[in-house]
Amino acid sequence: MAGKFGKCMMLCCSRKVSQKEEEKNMANDSYEEAIAGLSKLLSEKAELGEVAAAKIKQITAELEAAGSKDFDADERIKTGFIHFKTEKYEKDPTLYGALAKGQSPKFMVFACSDSRVCPSHILNFQPGEAFVVRNIASMVPPYDQTKYSGMGAAIEYAVLHLKVENIVVIGHSCCGGIKGLMSIPDDGTTASDFIENWVKICSSAKSRVKTECNSLSFEEQCHNCEKEAVNVSLGNLLTYPFVVEGVTKKTLALKGAHYDFVKGAFELWDLDFKITPTVAV
Repeated sequence: MAGKFGKCMMLCCSRKVSQKEEEKNMANDSYEEAIAGLSKLLSEKAELGEVAAAKIKQITAELEAAGSKDFDADERIKTGFIHFKTEKYEKDPTLYGALAKGQSPKFMVFACSDSRVCPSHILNFQPGEAFVVRNIASMVPPYDQTKYSGMGAAIEYAVLHLKVENIVVIGHSCCGGIKGLMSIPDDGTTASDFIENWVKICSSAKSRVKTECNSLSFEEQCHNCEKEAVNVSLGNLLTYPFVVEGVTKKTLALKGAHYDFVKGAFELWDLDFKITPTVAV
């Protein structure tokens, strides 16, 4: 049976290939016939040359426009929302009805702004499950009411008002922010307005990796720093009084994590800063 099925598949594929080749040949023949016909017409009626030139110019412009049609951002957003509304929102009125009344997420998640590492997608969080903050390299700065007030507001709201039970900081593979951190010259000079000053939040992670992993390649050092920076962020969380209080009372747990999208792996560890994962998939 398997043999017959294999032969059938081969035959079907060959037919499809033959059909495509035939269509391609027909298209080429039609094109060549059209060009030959136009050439013959112009040789017989030279006065049509200007009209033909104008028509060819118009057709060329139309083909160029069709071949380089711009991405329609509005249409992408529109179709995306329509899909969400019909496939999720309207199919789960209980969930979205409850969310209309309020939220009580169990998790606060710090994740990178990198488009490849959406935490809701990776961890299958449903709406209402996670209060998410995303930034360059998923870093958490130390407590500072002036310099990092936006970050402090998010942490304060999550811990004191939403009463989340877990804060998870997720680093990831091939992180551009970490690569930028590891590339900052020793004299501290910067080449950007914001990026380098931001990633310097985890300078101690860079220093530790440079000291302990100096025999490794730059790529391997970056990989180690991706995890070490998570630990620095976990330490920085403990500079927020309300976080310390939650951890002390055991109403709040801090966890580090690393998502490797190259290998499709996820590591999770606790506040003890052990890189050895408590969960590895």
